[in-house]
Amino acid sequence: MRLIFAGTPEFAVPCLRAAAQKGEIVGVYTQPDRPAGRGRELAISPVKREALLRGFPVLQPENFKSKVSREALAALKPDLMIVVAYGLILPQSVLDIPTYGCWNVHASLLPRWRGAAPIQRAIEAGDRETGVCLMQMEKGLDTGPVLLSAKLAIGDNETGGQLHDRLAELGAEVLGDGLGLARAELFPRPWVQPEQGVTYAHKLDKAEARLDWNQPATALANKVRAFNPWPMADALIAGERVRVHGATALAQAHGAAPGTVLRAGRDGIDIACGEGVLRIRVLQRDGGKAITAADYLNGRRDLLAVS
Repeated sequence: MRLIFAGTPEFAVPCLRAAAQKGEIVGVYTQPDRPAGRGRELAISPVKREALLRGFPVLQPENFKSKVSREALAALKPDLMIVVAYGLILPQSVLDIPTYGCWNVHASLLPRWRGAAPIQRAIEAGDRETGVCLMQMEKGLDTGPVLLSAKLAIGDNETGGQLHDRLAELGAEVLGDGLGLARAELFPRPWVQPEQGVTYAHKLDKAEARLDWNQPATALANKVRAFNPWPMADALIAGERVRVHGATALAQAHGAAPGTVLRAGRDGIDIACGEGVLRIRVLQRDGGKAITAADYLNGRRDLLAVS
């Protein structure tokens, strides 16, 4: 099969590798190079880097609004277009170009968590299970019929970054299975997503990362896990703003005001929440690196007096 691959971040790279094993990659679409880092130098996407290593032709249009960009895609005569975290919503005029349309690999069990940040939103909501869906794309946002899916349990202490990596590999497996069936002309039979159970995974915002001590400790612990490694939760601890890398919720009753440091020791710093207690285990001071609570307390001897 003549395949077009469209993707941008690291999450899409395993799927590009899987597609390359199952068909002929005639073109790789990815977002244009963007300024990044302190020097604001142009940086290429992980998908572009992988495509160049493999010698695949790379195309980077800003969008598909122009007739020229659509004609360039049609000239490749694709049988199928595979879209994985590309970063653009494709118009119907593009979805109609490949012979068998466009497939999307989405990191959730649809219809739950349609949208931009399904991995982080699943952890933030306290979900115990997630997965990957291979979907036939249509005009709506992640509304198309599902071709194949696979489930994955979310670990109790799993971070957004850790779950991202596991789902990226699972997505590649599901895509490989789908392409294997298609190559044998045994296309997966789609099932329409139910209307019940639809939720949306809105894009992450740095403003969300600040911990509100009035919330329950379980909600804050989930947010800490979900937002690691980006945008990373931050909190005010006894007057100092820090980034929180690791924390645990304790079902502990207290009569203190939210935000009060209840206890500080080598195993963590316990903060009173609206319900329960959040024990901060790993944190980062401004301009520093991630350290354990024990190391942090070496520079905050005032907190050791708290009992």
